[in-house]
Amino acid sequence: MKEDIKKTTTGAVGAAQEAVAELREALAKAGIRLPSPGLDVVTLAAETPRPLVESGCCTVETARLLAAAVLPREESRT
Repeated sequence: MKEDIKKTTTGAVGAAQEAVAELREALAKAGIRLPSPGLDVVTLAAETPRPLVESGCCTVETARLLAAAVLPREESRT
């Protein structure tokens, strides 16, 4: 039973770490750098963690870059 929990934990945390890496890479390609994307440590504390990704704080300029990056080209021009 403990081995199943360990596999689930490793899988969930590993997948979350990959998501953080993908987020950093996508943001970098869009010219955006967040100071501290990572995993929320509180969500890792459960016996079977359900990790959440934290993007961290950012400046107003970065928030606007993020908004422009996620909107389709037509919408961001309005």
